Amino acid sequence: MSSDPEVLVHLCPGAQWRIAEQAGQHRPESLDAVGFVHLSTPEQVHLPANRIFPGRTDLLLIRIDAARLTAPVRWEPGVPGDPDAMLFPHLYGPLPLSAVMSITPYPPDTDGRFAPSM
Repeated sequence: MSSDPEVLVHLCPGAQWRIAEQAGQHRPESLDAVGFVHLSTPEQVHLPANRIFPGRTDLLLIRIDAARLTAPVRWEPGVPGDPDAMLFPHLYGPLPLSAVMSITPYPPDTDGRFAPSM
């Protein structure tokens, strides 16, 4: 669990985030496909990054103030292979830009792997 559980993070390619900025909210494909926006804690964000975006250099790390989210957040299991009993936050609605605290690049290291974001 995060040392500051009120701070959650979301990974997003830069081009998708530009669309969100114009719309005033982020509605990734997962919202329609599975009903939620994938979030993580800063300590666990490297797990989905390495699984879904290996080697990508266009990712942004969106830091979110959980208290400003307007839809429910549920802590649920990830996928097989994640550490036992690890739960991930899932946002059951669009991500409002008003909940965003900061946006920074999230590049992989030289071997193409991502590290936790503390």
